[in-house]
Amino acid sequence: MTPLAVSIVGTIASLALVVIVLELIRSRRLRERYALLWLATGIVLAVLCAWRDGLNTIARWVGIRSYPPAVLFAVGILFILAVLLHYSTVISRLSDQNILLAQKLALLQQKLEADGVREEVTAR
Repeated sequence: MTPLAVSIVGTIASLALVVIVLELIRSRRLRERYALLWLATGIVLAVLCAWRDGLNTIARWVGIRSYPPAVLFAVGILFILAVLLHYSTVISRLSDQNILLAQKLALLQQKLEADGVREEVTAR
């Protein structure tokens, strides 16, 4: 059986994660599309922490018999891996776009120099 203190602390921590993510979205420091996985993580963990019988049932299904709250760590790690994979794809796409942008800038600078324009275009 999941200890009550673990359920309470886990639920509070999960809800705090949801509130923090919502505040980051509200203050425009985090975009909505990047926040969805974090919100899903917080909500799923809050539900699992608050629903002690469900957590114990899932722990039995997975084969964790000695300490059911270990399922919370497993679920949290899976969500964090999903977030990392999502960010890796975003970074890869941005890196490709950055290379393309640098190539286009070089071509424009070359064209300007060929046309006799001596001012150098610099990024600020």
